[in-house]
Amino acid sequence: MNIEWEKVGDDWKLFRLINDRHMSVEILNYGGVITKILVPDRKGKRENVVLGYKDHRDYEKNPHFLGALIGRVAGRIKGASFELDGKRYLLEKNEGDHHLHGGSGGFHRVLWEAKPFESPGEVGLELRYLSRDGECGYPGNVRVHVMYKLNNDNRLMIEYRAVSDRKTPLALTNHSYFNLTGNLKGTVHNHLVQANCSRFAELDHELIPTGNILDTRGTLFDFTGGRKLGDGIAAGSGQNRIVGDGYDHYFFFDGEEGKVTVKDESSGRILTIRTNQPGMVMYTSNNLEEGLELAEGKSRKYLGVCFETQASPASLHHAGFPSVLVNAGETYYRWTSFQFAVEGA
Repeated sequence: MNIEWEKVGDDWKLFRLINDRHMSVEILNYGGVITKILVPDRKGKRENVVLGYKDHRDYEKNPHFLGALIGRVAGRIKGASFELDGKRYLLEKNEGDHHLHGGSGGFHRVLWEAKPFESPGEVGLELRYLSRDGECGYPGNVRVHVMYKLNNDNRLMIEYRAVSDRKTPLALTNHSYFNLTGNLKGTVHNHLVQANCSRFAELDHELIPTGNILDTRGTLFDFTGGRKLGDGIAAGSGQNRIVGDGYDHYFFFDGEEGKVTVKDESSGRILTIRTNQPGMVMYTSNNLEEGLELAEGKSRKYLGVCFETQASPASLHHAGFPSVLVNAGETYYRWTSFQFAVEGA
């Protein structure tokens, strides 16, 4: 196992985590961005399975949040405001009348303090950042600590820790777009997804949760037995059409641990996601801008799928959603693992 790094700008560094089974993960200290994940297919060919820009400097804008760490709060906050202990907080309106993914100064645009490390059985990268009181409109000084860990089981673990000196909303995630075909050879229509989620959040026409929590059974949102993403893209219901023909919804995990399995028959690759997060936003890149210069070609709709494991910012306005609030002095701890394998191996 090994760690390499190189400078890609005055303050930017690119770290490469490499294990002994031909898997590698590349991470920028800017935005904590995962720029590449190289894993073998059934023939042993190593290819990239996430979307990343050809030019690293494009991450400065990164309007689609490719590969980035998201915070302070992942997702959309209705009306770009919330009330906490009798006080109303106003946030940046960076998506219509709403606040998305921490705003334009969110964690995806932070230059993180980065430190590579090696420990028995794994290599990793430790990222730290102090988000000061009032930053992007949020209360509290929040010390954030993110760990990327790669082991020889082809598992990438992301651990999120944070402590605030005031009660505040906090919901961290990673916004990687996965495409198991490898090097963007196809879209994600034929990705077979299975997830232990029997409920999802209904959205309005501005992609804001209405407060209604719907049963997935008997719908194109039922992934408990496995379903191709193309089902909801090509022949979707009203909820699929609202988000641009596809998925961009919050799914509630059943039980204490979330599990998602993703399979691509063409390459044989399997991705298994496990997490202690209460749910996830699954987004099929319905609104991904076309023509962006990516490492392996041009961007287009449905080129990747995001599994944004997180609590729900809808909890700031509606009951029944997993809370994003963290008390002063309380340790926020969440983890999500991404393990790669090959069918039949």
